[in-house]
Amino acid sequence: MKPVEIYDCTLRDGTQAEDFNLSVEDKIRIAQKLDELGIAYIEGGWPGSNPKDVEFFRAMKGVSLKQALLSAFGSTHNPKTQPEKDPNLKALLQAQTPVITIFGKSWDVHVRDALRISLESNLRIIEDSLALVRSKVSKLFYDAEHFFDGYQANPEYALATLRAATRSKVDCLVLCDTNGGTLPGRLASIIQAVKKEIKGTPLGIHAHNDCDCSVANVMAAVGCGIRHVQGTINGFGDRCGNANLCSIIPNLQLKLGLQTLNPDQLIKIRDISRFVDELANIRHNKYQPYVGDSAFSHKGGIHVSAVAKNPETYEHIRPELVGNVQRILVSDLAGKSNILSKAKGYGLDISSKDPVVSNILSQLKDLEHQGFQYEGAEGSFELLMNRALGARQQYFELEWYRVTVQKVREDQPPIVEASIIVKVKDQIEHTAALGNGPVNALDNALRKALLRFYPELSQVSLDDYKVRVLSSVEGTGAKVRVLIESGDREEKWGTVGVSTDILEASWQALVDSLIFKLYKEEKKRKT
Repeated sequence: MKPVEIYDCTLRDGTQAEDFNLSVEDKIRIAQKLDELGIAYIEGGWPGSNPKDVEFFRAMKGVSLKQALLSAFGSTHNPKTQPEKDPNLKALLQAQTPVITIFGKSWDVHVRDALRISLESNLRIIEDSLALVRSKVSKLFYDAEHFFDGYQANPEYALATLRAATRSKVDCLVLCDTNGGTLPGRLASIIQAVKKEIKGTPLGIHAHNDCDCSVANVMAAVGCGIRHVQGTINGFGDRCGNANLCSIIPNLQLKLGLQTLNPDQLIKIRDISRFVDELANIRHNKYQPYVGDSAFSHKGGIHVSAVAKNPETYEHIRPELVGNVQRILVSDLAGKSNILSKAKGYGLDISSKDPVVSNILSQLKDLEHQGFQYEGAEGSFELLMNRALGARQQYFELEWYRVTVQKVREDQPPIVEASIIVKVKDQIEHTAALGNGPVNALDNALRKALLRFYPELSQVSLDDYKVRVLSSVEGTGAKVRVLIESGDREEKWGTVGVSTDILEASWQALVDSLIFKLYKEEKKRKT
């Protein structure tokens, strides 16, 4: 069976997403990652539209891609110029890419209202633009913009635009659902109609996600025989985004058995999903299928009990195939299976008949009733389990802390100082520190007091800090939950605190964060 060729648009169409920005260096690094993943074509940008894309294509001339072919993207020529004099087409050729993708108008509404030319003139523009570059590239693709809307409005003309493109011997006619409003059943019926009229030139699909059907539309197109698929990593794109390759590729390979990537490449898809998010400075979508942190997570006790016996009971594929892992969550929905599974993951040997399991479960449900949450605070939960097992060491004791906030000028930030006394191994340490706010000052003072005894704490960084008001009824007197994500050079961990006092909730989470690091180092020394 013919493999499906994947054409990635992240570096061009993806960058049209709100809050999604990439530097030239970012784009080069992503292109190299896409090449490693095994993507067939990488659309690098539109060199005729902005200086950044011109610079990118210039820089990519010195970058060797092992598998992927780089494509430059642009439009048909301006109706007011001749093809050979058109700046956009000149920029496409100057990019010197092995592939060029040109888009043109398929919808008569766009021809009349946007270009304001005759329908016949548009057909000539499509044919002449493609003919100019045909002999100068290895591959030439034509994106039929708004094709599905155009076909529904005027099927004869939409098909005529495709025939104009075929006269220039393009390698693929890409049917675009540019407005993202076509449903899968209708899309499939249009593709079947096109296949009856257009012979000899392969068809492709480019779908947007405005009615949340882009992935389904791609799957429907592939079901109709299309073997050229366009999309973006994580579905980034204009408005609601593009078809998400992080779902499409596993769907094609694992569900339909169609070749897209080698198995060794498929397991990298979660890594590249997170890599693109990181470079764009966007928080990972934990609920994303296949590659999200929650994609193979289990919370309910019945589910956990079942997957412990056979993962297929609640997992549609093995998570390792896409570079993900199974996660067992802990919450007030947890049963003994959750506790036993987490203990096994922590290297703790607990029998299901051990009364400590019921004790941990009881504590967990009581603490979550108070407002604690351990799904994002597994560091605190592991410490909770160790306390129940009597294995947690007391690394230090708090004698007292005091935080003062002094505002001296209206146009200046307040001065915040934290003083603290802790007891470590029968020694009293009294110190103080300034900070950018009470929590930061308290964190600085605590670390300052402990570093003499535990120098490994210098490796700990506070990476994220979240506050959630648990009930708005009490107003400023409501309980708050503080979640802290910390990390060192090896891993990250979450800790939690709950109180009506935000500083006290922060203190609880901070203490657990540092204790978890010390506990982790101690466990390492014992193994």
